[in-house]
Amino acid sequence: MTRLPDGYAEADAARWVSEDSPSLRTPFARDRARVLHSSALRRLAAKTQVFVAGSADFPRTRLTHTLEVAQLAREMGEALGCDPDLVDVAGLAHDLGHPPFGHNGERELNRIAEAIGGFEGNAQTLRVLTRLEAKVIDPVTGRSAGLDLTRASLDASCKYPWPRRDDSEKFGYYADDAQIFHWLRQGAPEGRTCLEEQVMDWADDVAYSVHDVEDAIHAGHVTLEMFTSATERENIMDIAHRKYLPQVDPAELSAALDRLMAAGYWPASYAGTHRDLAGLKEFTSRLIGRFCQAAEQATLAAYPNTPLTRYAAALVVPDQTRAEVAVMKAVTVLYVMRRAGAKEAYARQRALLAELVDALLHREGRDLEPWIEPEFRGADDDASRLRVVIDQVASLTDGSAVEWHARLCA
Repeated sequence: MTRLPDGYAEADAARWVSEDSPSLRTPFARDRARVLHSSALRRLAAKTQVFVAGSADFPRTRLTHTLEVAQLAREMGEALGCDPDLVDVAGLAHDLGHPPFGHNGERELNRIAEAIGGFEGNAQTLRVLTRLEAKVIDPVTGRSAGLDLTRASLDASCKYPWPRRDDSEKFGYYADDAQIFHWLRQGAPEGRTCLEEQVMDWADDVAYSVHDVEDAIHAGHVTLEMFTSATERENIMDIAHRKYLPQVDPAELSAALDRLMAAGYWPASYAGTHRDLAGLKEFTSRLIGRFCQAAEQATLAAYPNTPLTRYAAALVVPDQTRAEVAVMKAVTVLYVMRRAGAKEAYARQRALLAELVDALLHREGRDLEPWIEPEFRGADDDASRLRVVIDQVASLTDGSAVEWHARLCA
C-alpha cells in the first residue's frame, strides 16, 4: 500500500509507467531522489544563471540557484501544509529545461525552432522529465519515460499549463508531448496551477530577485550609491513598471524601494571586506525572510484550515511584496543584463548556438551523443530531426556548447 501524506490521493501518486517496487519512502520522496540524482540537474552546475557559468567564483550558477529555490519552496510549502518533498521536487526540477546561456540561449533556440513549435525552457523541462532523462523505459513503447515521476510532481513542476499560443511567450508543452501533459493534468482545473507549483514559482522569484542583486553588488555592477540617484531610481522604476508590473503606478514601485532602503538591514556600503560580506549576507537573508513570510502569512490568513495542498488553495502574495520583488528584479535587468558589453556578448552566444544547430543538421546527426542519436535516425521528417538536434543542444552546458562549436564549426 502506497504511503501518502495527508491531503494527497492515490491519483496524485500515479506514474505513467506503473512500478511495483515497495518502498518505505513516500512517492514524492522517491521523486525527489530521482531528480536529485539526475544528469540534467548536474549539468545545471555549468549553465548560466545571470553571469556566464565559470566566469567568476562567487555568482550563482543555474544549479546553485535551483538548490536555493528548492530550499525556499520546501520551507514555504511545509508551513502551508504541502508535502515538503513534493514542493522540493518542483524546485529542483523547474529549470532542468534551460539551455546553454540562460534566457538568451532560450530565445535563440525558440527562433530556430519557430517552424516546429518553438522552444521554451518550461516545455523543455517537461520533455526532460518525461522523455530525455534516463531512468525508466516504457515496456509498451520501448522508449524512455524519463524519470517517471508521479502525476503530482509533474504537475507541481509545470508553470504554464497550456500549449504554445499567441497571447503568451510562455507555454508548458510541445505538441508531441501533449499525451503526457494531458495525463499529468487529469483532474486539474484548466489553466490553473496547483499550490505546490505556486509556492515554487514564488520561491523562484524571491531567490533570483535577491541573489542576483547580491551577485551584482559583489561583482561591482551595482553600487549602493545608485539607489540615491534620482535618475537611476527613475530607470529602475521604469523597468519594474514596464517589464514586471505594468498595472502598478510607478509611484508605488518607488515607495517599495523606499521601504526596502528604510529597513535596518539595507547595507550602507560595500567594499568586499569580511564585514561587508557578512552585511550583504544579512541583507539577502532578511529580504528572503521578508518576501517568503509575507506570502505564508497572507495565505494562511485567507485559508485558515491547514493542511493546504494541490487545488485546495492558491498562494496569496500581498501587492506591496510583489512591488518590492519587482524592484529588485529591475535592478538586475538594468545593471547586469544591460551592462556595457552585454549586448555584444549575447549576440555571440546566439550566433554560436545557431551555427552549432546548423552543423549538427548538416552532418546528419553523426555527432549526436549515443543516447539521442537513434532518435535522429528514426525521425520521419526534417521537423522531427530538428527537434532532436534542439534537444541535444539544449542539454549542453555553456562550456560544452563552446567546445562542440569549436570542434564542429571551425
